Amino acid sequence: MKNRIKVYRAMRDMTQEELAERLRVTRRTINSIEGDKYNPSIELAFRIARLFEVPVEEMFSLDDEG
Repeated sequence: MKNRIKVYRAMRDMTQEELAERLRVTRRTINSIEGDKYNPSIELAFRIARLFEVPVEEMFSLDDEG
C-alpha cells in the first residue's frame, strides 16, 4: 500500500514527531508507514485521513492502482 502522508505533512510544515503526537503513536510508527515498511491499522488510517481532512482513499492507495 502506498501513502501520501509525507506530502500532506510537508504541506502543513509538520514534522513526523508532531504528527505522531497528534495521532498518539510513536515517531517510529510514522516513519515506518511513510517508508512503506508498515501498513497502518484501518483505525489509524482513518485517523490520519481525518487529521489532514482528506478521504482515506486519497491518503492511501493499493500498489497496483498506480
